[in-house]
Amino acid sequence: MLSPFPLPTPHARFRDTVEAWMRQFQDWLCQQLETTDGPGRFREDAWQHHSGGGGRSRILTAGAIIEKGGVNFSAVEGQMSEQAARVLLMPDPNYFATGVSVVQHPRSPRVPISHMNVRYFEAGNGEAWFGGGLDLTPIYVDVEQARWFHEQIAEVCQRHSPAYYERFKQWADEYFYIPHRQETRGIGGIFFDRLIVGQEADADSLFAFVRDVAEVYGRTYTTLLRQNAGLPYTEPQKQWQLVRRGRYAEFNLAIDRGTRFGLETGGRTESILMSLPPQAEWHYNLQPEPGTAEFDTQRWLRKGVDWLSAQPTPTTAC
Repeated sequence: MLSPFPLPTPHARFRDTVEAWMRQFQDWLCQQLETTDGPGRFREDAWQHHSGGGGRSRILTAGAIIEKGGVNFSAVEGQMSEQAARVLLMPDPNYFATGVSVVQHPRSPRVPISHMNVRYFEAGNGEAWFGGGLDLTPIYVDVEQARWFHEQIAEVCQRHSPAYYERFKQWADEYFYIPHRQETRGIGGIFFDRLIVGQEADADSLFAFVRDVAEVYGRTYTTLLRQNAGLPYTEPQKQWQLVRRGRYAEFNLAIDRGTRFGLETGGRTESILMSLPPQAEWHYNLQPEPGTAEFDTQRWLRKGVDWLSAQPTPTTAC
């Protein structure tokens, strides 16, 4: 059973309210993951940003289920370089940004990799927006679990706007895509960026949506950890996990905008790259054999899958 989800404490400035909640959410999520994992405990590394603010990086590396997991909080401000502001489409180089970024790499190939991010930006000209999303990267696609995962997200989206799930699910399909591999990173989820306060909705409504996205991540992922952690696996399945981790690393290093933002703004390298797996492998022209579970998983890694109605196909089980 999850402990109560943190509610925001009002502050004089809206940005301070959001920042304080992000801190609370980091505490809450770490507690949920530690409770689920058992012996694993996050260690904290507090840091300061060179231009203002800082963060708390929390890393778990000795878990029974999680081999390497990170739950990072940051609240930074300053002025970007002209190049960075142009690349990131910032309307003003002065900025404030706060958020929580999460990546979990389990030990078992039967447990999916997961990612979640929620963030709030303010530019120097007063423009403000929210962004975020969550997605799942199974080493072996379990269609029933994938459908359940998307159902939970769709229900959250529906509470805020009937259009959100389809809109942000499609955005995730496009964003979490590895063009040089012509495959998605996993089974997707939702992704949204630049939900501008006053255009998309008012600040309180957008903040409430972002909080619900964060909550559904904690609830669904801890459920999947408990369901899958005890499933048996073989050494060949572990090798396939290392290959899929390699694809995950390719996306994060070559494509992910959050990684680019952190590096472009002089962020803390260790915190930015905490999303990378502890081990990964690359094999020349590796092609799974037809009829195998690896081949079947590869077939699901494409844009446009309707996960809410997806059905298992007659395939080789893990």
